[in-house]
Amino acid sequence: MDTVSEDQFRDNLNAFVERVIDSHTPLKVTRSSGEAFVIMNAKDWEREQETLYVLQNNSLMRQLEESAVR
Repeated sequence: MDTVSEDQFRDNLNAFVERVIDSHTPLKVTRSSGEAFVIMNAKDWEREQETLYVLQNNSLMRQLEESAVR
């Protein structure tokens, strides 16, 4: 994951947004205080949320394990 400063991100907002959307690669933006946030394609974020839901659901994980054995 690439990292840019908040100032770089602000100055080149459109270019960074297009890059994240087109490449499906998240971008980490750091603030001068040391805090950071991540910009990512919304479809990728939704897909990751679905994956986390399945991984945290024991019933769904058992179903996946059973289907893999068959």
